[in-house]
Amino acid sequence: MNECQLIQRSKQTNMSCILLRRFTFSSQCLKSISRPFSHGHKLDELSICGTKFVSDEWTNVTPKILSFIGRDIYKDIHNPIGLVSSSVRQVFSDFDQFSFPDPVVSPEDNFDSLLIPKEHVSRSKSDTYYINKDNLLRCHTSCHQGHCLKKGSRAFITIADVYRRDAVDRTHHPVFHQCEGLKLFPKNAVQTSNRTEQAQENHDPVQVDQVITDLKSCLESYINKLLGKKMKDLRWVPAFFPFTHPSLELELLINGQWMEVLGAGVVENRLLLNHGISDSIGWAFGVGLERLAMIKYDIPDIRLFWSTDSGFTHQFKTLGSPWDDMQYKPFSDFPQCKADLSFWLPKQEFSSNDFYDLARSVGGDIIEQIELIDDFVNTKSGRRSHCYRIIYRSHERTLTQTEVNSVHQEIAQQTASNFKVDIR
Repeated sequence: MNECQLIQRSKQTNMSCILLRRFTFSSQCLKSISRPFSHGHKLDELSICGTKFVSDEWTNVTPKILSFIGRDIYKDIHNPIGLVSSSVRQVFSDFDQFSFPDPVVSPEDNFDSLLIPKEHVSRSKSDTYYINKDNLLRCHTSCHQGHCLKKGSRAFITIADVYRRDAVDRTHHPVFHQCEGLKLFPKNAVQTSNRTEQAQENHDPVQVDQVITDLKSCLESYINKLLGKKMKDLRWVPAFFPFTHPSLELELLINGQWMEVLGAGVVENRLLLNHGISDSIGWAFGVGLERLAMIKYDIPDIRLFWSTDSGFTHQFKTLGSPWDDMQYKPFSDFPQCKADLSFWLPKQEFSSNDFYDLARSVGGDIIEQIELIDDFVNTKSGRRSHCYRIIYRSHERTLTQTEVNSVHQEIAQQTASNFKVDIR
């Protein structure tokens, strides 16, 4: 079912570690795990940032995901993510600036402290990378709000890598970067206790408007300075987050389409009370650095931020400031290869994110996109079938038909083995 013929080139290097049979992590935070691994086997024990963890039935993190820990591209001033990170730090230079290099947090930090309901989908193994039932890789920088408040800060930003099981395409990657910001003000005394769409209970609606005005002013000023002429227009739209109310999203008009770039709102009073703060009101925001960098530098594929190819990295070494403008010039015109994989789903629960994660673990960064193109139910047998289209492409070389076939077959074999499905 391969739908393209790839040009054969001489002097091509063989794709290494494509099946991830064995692995060693090179980042400083990780230590080698001395046992073979293929997707679906449990990691008996692993060490992350000097802490050892024992796996259990919740463990779903993979060696591919763990290999990103310690890359810290948001600190690299020659990487677009590092440049955008620097721009945030400069604009919010009067805020406390915290760093949390260890991405492992507890469910309490990631969910409970942010008032996320117990039944919320983000807690599921299909959405979150779990080390074990008591530890996971942070899904957002909001999980550090409590840590910063406990340090006594009343205005701070923190930038970090975050991890989330999601779709596979040019705008989604399982590891990305966020900046969290929060600012508190002395709270006015009020007599009302009713919550409305405009304000929380025990919040002065007039002061809420002032807080939101300050929030919008800070963020609009930053976005305008960073993107300049790239941004034609912006708008604020209502949103919902468990840890803010009212909540807003900022959308930018880019190439004729509205694109959401950040979420924000008035910090939930209950969250502050849980940290012993009863005399304050404030705003908070979370912004994805990849989204801003892709807009500013016209970068078409989120995988490029992780590239070490000089064709990519040298383009940003000449920039003297995060405010400098430049347009990324593609250094790869290598062809895509499309291949479909169809299988009957098992009787037990199945998540597409599980399949995406397996395919990404096997194929690595030569997988550009995975799309569910058919969801079929046989009316006679009642069996359900999924068909996924996998697009393979490297930004660094032309892939050979042989190696693409090998990867695709390995994905099919591990899908059948690990999820108990029948390949069609």
